[in-house]
Amino acid sequence: MDDERRGLLDRGAVLAVGVGAGALLALLGVPSAPLFGGLVAGLGRALLGRTRLTLPRSAGIGAQAVIGVSIGALMQTGTLRTIAEHWLPVLAVTVATLLVSLVAGQLMRLQRGISPVTGAFSMIAGGASGITAMARDLGADEQVVAVLQYLRVLLIVVAMPIVATTVYGASSGSGTAPADDGPGWPAGLLVTVVCAVVGVLLGRVSRVPVGALLGPLAVAAALDLTGLSRGAGVPAVVEAAGFLAIGLQVGLGFTRDSLRLVGRALPLALALIVGAVAACAGLGVVLSRAAGVTLLDGYLATTPGGLYAVLATATGSGADATFVLSVQVLRLFVMLFSAPLLARLLRPRSG
Repeated sequence: MDDERRGLLDRGAVLAVGVGAGALLALLGVPSAPLFGGLVAGLGRALLGRTRLTLPRSAGIGAQAVIGVSIGALMQTGTLRTIAEHWLPVLAVTVATLLVSLVAGQLMRLQRGISPVTGAFSMIAGGASGITAMARDLGADEQVVAVLQYLRVLLIVVAMPIVATTVYGASSGSGTAPADDGPGWPAGLLVTVVCAVVGVLLGRVSRVPVGALLGPLAVAAALDLTGLSRGAGVPAVVEAAGFLAIGLQVGLGFTRDSLRLVGRALPLALALIVGAVAACAGLGVVLSRAAGVTLLDGYLATTPGGLYAVLATATGSGADATFVLSVQVLRLFVMLFSAPLLARLLRPRSG
């Protein structure tokens, strides 16, 4: 009984630290603050604790489902209409971005200890939360993936407003932002539960890789596109809990060896991230000319990560936020649904 009580106190303490760290990071404007808070708390417990602590499997599945619903809710009929108007250049740029990610991911193999799957997932442009959530299930080192994915997001969030202003001449203005007319958190909670339960069950029955994330994602997207969800999304508190759980799962899995590996990989990763961001900016110029949009719209639409920061910059600079969001969402879906196939193709080489 004492061991059980100590275990509960241990988990409670780690959870409290994660919530506190997430709240502090949110005040500092860090993206995905609950995930970072959980990562910090889990990492501290993993390195300082005498025994190993793991997150219950049900919590990990629930967190994946919540993130899947959150991503799926981004798909709207307006998104599809915008993509349909410029489908060829948008699709071409999306595929090119995937290829840039794959090249950068395979160059990560120059760092000893990085497998092909881990390198690919570390450098996939977009969907940092989803890729991190599915990394372990698809055979990647989730610690390396999480750190490098969010290193890219942080760099983009910091640099994007500066680049948009100095290079593309962005200025404060009224962007065309998608309307937010959701029915409120009770409906959002109901939709989240339905999508999560139905999606997880469908994922198990169909045996889709990472069904706990991709199943709810597909169900949420279907409900949005058919109008059955009435625009309801995941309540902020529930979404934060999902991010926190993923952060704890990753953080608790750290060891001193994995921390040293991440440290050794940072210089190469930083160079590859900068190169990938520059390549995506070049694709933004191509998209601008092919789709007849401004250079700023093309840049924001192809920025590899930081979706909500991208949308905030678009709406605050007079850019076409609907076009930007549509391209970003399409890439996000392509990256997440192609991840299991990429893992299957790359895994034999990593063995």
